[in-house]
Amino acid sequence: MHLCCRKRLSSLALGSLTAASSLLLAASPVQNASALGETRTLSFFHTHTQESLTVTFRRNGSFDEQALKQLNWFLRDWRVDKPAQMDPRLFDILWEVYRESGSSEPINIISAYRSPETNSALRRRSSGVAENSQHMLGKAMDIRLPDVETGRLRAIAMKKQYGGVGYYPSSAFVHVDTGNVRAWPRMTQQQLAQLFPDGKTLHLPSNGKPLPGYEQAKAEILSRNAALAVQASAGGGPSIGGVLANLLGRKNEAPAPQADTPKPGPGTMVASADPESMAAVLPPAPLPPQRPKEIRVANAIVPDQGSEAVRAVVSAPAPTIISKPEPILGYDEKAAVKALFDPRTAFLDLGFKSRPRNELSVTRFSGPAVKPLPIIGQGQAEL
Repeated sequence: MHLCCRKRLSSLALGSLTAASSLLLAASPVQNASALGETRTLSFFHTHTQESLTVTFRRNGSFDEQALKQLNWFLRDWRVDKPAQMDPRLFDILWEVYRESGSSEPINIISAYRSPETNSALRRRSSGVAENSQHMLGKAMDIRLPDVETGRLRAIAMKKQYGGVGYYPSSAFVHVDTGNVRAWPRMTQQQLAQLFPDGKTLHLPSNGKPLPGYEQAKAEILSRNAALAVQASAGGGPSIGGVLANLLGRKNEAPAPQADTPKPGPGTMVASADPESMAAVLPPAPLPPQRPKEIRVANAIVPDQGSEAVRAVVSAPAPTIISKPEPILGYDEKAAVKALFDPRTAFLDLGFKSRPRNELSVTRFSGPAVKPLPIIGQGQAEL
């Protein structure tokens, strides 16, 4: 190979390396996080639930799945305790904004995921809540840094051009999402030019006239954000295969057939069944037979009704009920009371001997003629 050809090939290779290096240097810090194997940690404080969380969401440049699950629950809709899968790009954006702000306080969360019912309720109270809010998709957070002025926090987030930025100075928070690059309320032409001196921005001023570098920013920023979306999908969002399938219109494969779930038997209790289904599964308990008003002797006979013993019992006359015997000892109520208050009985030795209660009887009683009432009742009970 000639020397000139070798020099030409060397020049081409050097040019390729230079172009690749330029692309890497021009790439966003989010992409560099994966390339450089960064580890990123954020601290949060939820202003409604009063919960705090410090979590490392990136380890060696990759999203930590367990950390993302923690963040999903921490950023749940606290009104109904419903979590959602948050867009991992949000945490990269917040990490960059937080680092540039120089804050030393945890990021205060005003609002994160909103369920459809919560978003509808907020829309009825305020016209500033969008019907299809990014909060419902897990792609937005309203944040505050206690040691950073809200206007400065807004400017830092807008300069990143990763998505939407909302400015709420009266409530001292900034809305950040991963949707289209936009900002509200819009800055004036002069304010936007001060924020982007080179004019390379997708943000539009209040008069609607883009800055001079709008087209260049459109080519660079849109491609960068698209690459970030693909990267985030590989680390915590939908799979890249799923994204490509949606883009190419490929239908999802049919799910694998599942075996039929065995149905519970008639006597099986289903733990997750409702009361109505429980009544259908469990047989009703049998009621006890009604007790007859009068118990006859014939009902106690178990043998067959046609036997001789049963006919003899049934045809026999009804048994005579023996009345309760009259008490042998009676008592004279007036005489008993008079004897209790007669002072002479206190000094008389009538030969009464005390015995245990179980030995008292009418026949062996050797006390006075008038027996006290409780003792007579006990004697009657022993007959």
